[in-house]
Amino acid sequence: MLWEKPQCMVCSREIKGNDTVYVKMRYPERKGFTEIKAFLRNEGKFVCEDCFTDKPE
Repeated sequence: MLWEKPQCMVCSREIKGNDTVYVKMRYPERKGFTEIKAFLRNEGKFVCEDCFTDKPE
């Protein structure tokens, strides 16, 4: 199954392996899920570290 590559929701930069990211998501009601990447892909919105740390002056 092909999924879109994860992207930063602010700058649309592709998220790559070992990048530091911040994820906006609801806390899951279920417990014991094991496929964290699939869960994040389906439920989360990613923000890259550069966009997260940039603060408007």
